[in-house]
Amino acid sequence: MRLFDVKAELLPRGEPLTGGNPVDLSALFAVHHLGLVRLALVMVGDQATAEDVVQEAFARAHAGRRRIREPGKALAYVRSSVLNGCRSVLRRRTTALRRAVPYDPPVWSAESAALIGEDRREVLAALRKLPRRQREALTLRYYLDLSDEEIADTMGIGTSGVRSTITRGLAALGRALQEGK
Repeated sequence: MRLFDVKAELLPRGEPLTGGNPVDLSALFAVHHLGLVRLALVMVGDQATAEDVVQEAFARAHAGRRRIREPGKALAYVRSSVLNGCRSVLRRRTTALRRAVPYDPPVWSAESAALIGEDRREVLAALRKLPRRQREALTLRYYLDLSDEEIADTMGIGTSGVRSTITRGLAALGRALQEGK
């Protein structure tokens, strides 16, 4: 059992450890909540996180209200708790950014995206026209990125058969795409 738990048990119910008036956190919240959210917003940069940090600070102050010895310093306690919460959020963000793989969104225009989509449709249409064995070999190689041995095992043919099938399939695919233009 911690020391402040023992002191709390020795006091009559409802009497604070401050020796004077209890800290009125609800009044403190009503008067200073908006200013503390603004402080946190400047520190963390987004409204939702700022509100969460301030809420957590008041929750911690409420849980430890019996330990606040001077009610006049309650605002300073909550304010420092908000700043510490902001520091924790920023530390977690920095750690997450260091570990995250950078994502570069594509810088394509709508026109280039449409053209790429059209090219893919043409390739898939030409692929569908190939004989089954060539279509399977090309799909296993270029869509699943399998090796010659893995394709041979999958298709039940030898590795030299895989290589010749892929070669013939690529030639036929190239001809089909040239004819489509």
